[in-house]
Amino acid sequence: MSAPGKKRLTTSAMIASIAEDGQETTAAPFGHALVALARERPEIVGLSADLSKYTDLHVFAQAMPDRFYQMGMAEQVLIGAAAGLAREGFQPFATTYAVFASRRAYDFMAMDIAEESLNVKIVCALPGLTTGYGPSHQATDDLAIFRAMPNLTIVDPCDAVDIEQAVPAIADHKGPVYMRLLRGQVPRVLHRYDYRFELGKAALLRDGADVLFVSTGLMTMRVLAAAERMAAEGIADAGVLHVPTIKPLDTDTILAALAKSGRLVVTAENHSIVGGLGEAVAGAALRGGVGPAGFRMIGLPDAFLDAGALPTLHDRYGLSVDAVVAQVKGWL
Repeated sequence: MSAPGKKRLTTSAMIASIAEDGQETTAAPFGHALVALARERPEIVGLSADLSKYTDLHVFAQAMPDRFYQMGMAEQVLIGAAAGLAREGFQPFATTYAVFASRRAYDFMAMDIAEESLNVKIVCALPGLTTGYGPSHQATDDLAIFRAMPNLTIVDPCDAVDIEQAVPAIADHKGPVYMRLLRGQVPRVLHRYDYRFELGKAALLRDGADVLFVSTGLMTMRVLAAAERMAAEGIADAGVLHVPTIKPLDTDTILAALAKSGRLVVTAENHSIVGGLGEAVAGAALRGGVGPAGFRMIGLPDAFLDAGALPTLHDRYGLSVDAVVAQVKGWL
């Protein structure tokens, strides 16, 4: 029996795909993009903590087995080895789950990599609520944890297009990067919006007179769908500002968008409302002296989340398109 006040699960499979039925997808965009880049750059190596299949690094391991290192279920060893390889002139791409990098290996990332500003790229699957396997695997606080780490660039891609373009961009950046990863069959959305990923830059995907979504990660595809639905139903004219780089934040672009008068500003992120994009945007607005007509945040609650099927959980915690539309309609 479900607990009082909680919605019962309507589906049973703990699926790990965020793709909707019939949605265009690309298989393992990170793995294929890394292989393509590594063919041109012999310094690139790949490391995994026994999760290559689940971070799409198996594509790299199969294509370049002599440049792949399986570190076992030991995330601190993974990060330490990546730091050592970087010191020797290699460019490591180290992959694991986001919960393991942010919780188990935090000190190694801070002291071995970030303090020395080493050229290591940490690419982590299962960000936020992208798995139904409960708090042990749901990285709902990783952005909050890493935003406070000096020297670390943070990227949260929206879709396969973002991932494919982000891989060479973070490789060109000299210094440590933490990138959230959507894996498996990843939706393709942003190619319909004349979009190009630029590290450190936000992108206005569509404009709107009534509402401005400021979003990151998979929530960008959700708010784009919500904006289209709200326009079709006559609810509101909504714009979408995609912020794939959480740190450094593109404050200039965000403040310019927020300064447009009369709009409700809604941040949207696949992360706790504590310490993520919403609070970063709110802080930037206060420091910049910009006060929007209204400000709301869509994100995960400050709580350990339930296990279950992703569609049910996304409805429960407000990340589905239906939930986004309902919340904004209520605020308007």
